[in-house]
Amino acid sequence: MTKGIVTGIISNLVHVEVDGPVSQNEICYIDLHGVKLMAEVIKIAGNTAYTQVFESTRGLQPGCTVEFTERMLEVKLGPGMLSKNYDGLQDDLNKMDGLFLTRGEYTDPLDEHSVWHFTPLAKAGDAVQAGDWLGSVPENWINHKIMVPFKMEGQYSIKSIAAEGDFQITDTIAVLANAEGAEFPLNMIQYWPVKLPIRAYASKPRPFKMMETGVRTIDTLNPIAEGGTGFTPGPFGTGKTVLQHSISQNAEADLIIVAACGERANEVVELFVEFPELDDPRTGRKLMERTIIICNTSNMPVAAREASVYTAMSIAEYYRSMGLRVLLLADSTSRWAQALREMSNRMEELPGPDAFPMDLPAIISNFYSRAGYVFLNNGTPGSITFIGAVSPAGGNLKEPVTESTKKAARCFYSLSQERADSKRYPAVDPIDSYSKYLEYDEVKEYLDGNIAPGWVHDVLTAKDLLLRGKEAKDQINILGDDGVPLDYHSRFWKSELVDRIILVQDGFDPVDKSTPIKRQAYMLQLVLKICREELVFANYEELQPYYTRLINGLRQMNYQEFQNAKFKEYEAQLMAIVAERRAK
Repeated sequence: MTKGIVTGIISNLVHVEVDGPVSQNEICYIDLHGVKLMAEVIKIAGNTAYTQVFESTRGLQPGCTVEFTERMLEVKLGPGMLSKNYDGLQDDLNKMDGLFLTRGEYTDPLDEHSVWHFTPLAKAGDAVQAGDWLGSVPENWINHKIMVPFKMEGQYSIKSIAAEGDFQITDTIAVLANAEGAEFPLNMIQYWPVKLPIRAYASKPRPFKMMETGVRTIDTLNPIAEGGTGFTPGPFGTGKTVLQHSISQNAEADLIIVAACGERANEVVELFVEFPELDDPRTGRKLMERTIIICNTSNMPVAAREASVYTAMSIAEYYRSMGLRVLLLADSTSRWAQALREMSNRMEELPGPDAFPMDLPAIISNFYSRAGYVFLNNGTPGSITFIGAVSPAGGNLKEPVTESTKKAARCFYSLSQERADSKRYPAVDPIDSYSKYLEYDEVKEYLDGNIAPGWVHDVLTAKDLLLRGKEAKDQINILGDDGVPLDYHSRFWKSELVDRIILVQDGFDPVDKSTPIKRQAYMLQLVLKICREELVFANYEELQPYYTRLINGLRQMNYQEFQNAKFKEYEAQLMAIVAERRAK
């Protein structure tokens, strides 16, 4: 095993002189007066290894000994991860004592003494390969599959497999044999390097079906596909975190993984306090039962930020290999990019825009590409839908992290300070935001076939109304109410109808906080039907009170259970209001 000596220290970048071979991304432990500090090799030059330390390096000095492990930074995968709170290195935070993390303290992410009821899904003599299901154990309400380890290459045959019964995760549950007859005993645990994507699937087509989130401004105007990618940039206070929480609670996903990457400690504490209390509308139980939280606060060492997003993605890929729909939320990837910038600067690499690494777009693209919709070896579909939050300094959407993420993500949900200030939540700007999935032929076909015929055309019509309304509003603000034709006021109020009824959503109302897509389609078609009506007004002063009545009526419909008696009563009143101004 290779050893080394510390020769230089620049914050958490430590130079190590080694006495043998080391590998890129290999893990080592630096001995600081008996405390082992975990570090990762990020660059090798001759017999000098540049390592980033995942702990505070205070007190570290040249001459400290280093021991290399011949293993990469990896996650430990197996039953028992659901409902856990991990840090970026997959340490179980619930097993730690005290208010602050102790330097050099690492905990086991899994409980090796828990007993799980194993049911075999394969039999002796079956041919298997990496990722194939050997059996299952119940984990909360999810059927957790025990799989052939992803590291095993080629074909194997099952020599023996355990009968149904209770086992610990360290017990042997199967023995595989390769073509040469060599035997490999397996238990329920496997390890995987976080920087490498898990490719234990048969195919990875383009996303083709929509993932419902219950958020109208996303589902109706800019839908995200199951297995798709999106991101939400916006200045401080516009509701990035709240939007992610709403999506996690209502989205059409089997499992949720939240990566709090470099966020303020108070926001992470809110995550720990609020998530266990949230009710899961899909199961009627607590949302935390199908959630994993990867926590890395802003006062933790910057190197652990990078580890946290890769740890979250690797765990998501593991559960996707079970045929589950995984929703991965990262808040915020800007902090991860800042960590990359710090390490790049300390290694004196050529800086890119705003001193970020030159290869930042490639790093972000490679990470986002790990999400996706796959068909497993047995034909079962699985997916990872990834939505990241970006926190651009001063709300500048032209900065490098936002621009690089735009190239990788297919959905762009721009949060607007103006909409947040006017209390129009979710504060997603309908003009600047987009979904490139609306350009996919397979997605268009799915939407038109599963929501309503001509749905994509209706969505584009609504977007056009919003754009024309914004243009009319700008002209009215410049020229005055009486300085523009009546048609401009009409355009503006039609856009207000779409905005306030379709886009604005009340997160505190038990009905309005989450809207099924069937109801979204009905309401959009109703609003567009009103907008197509030829209404007659004598002057612009008549428009505001009239459209305010329409908006109030439609809003009351939003607060009622779909198609109940009260809903139909408000709809009848609405049609009567429309008839008042309809052209004869």
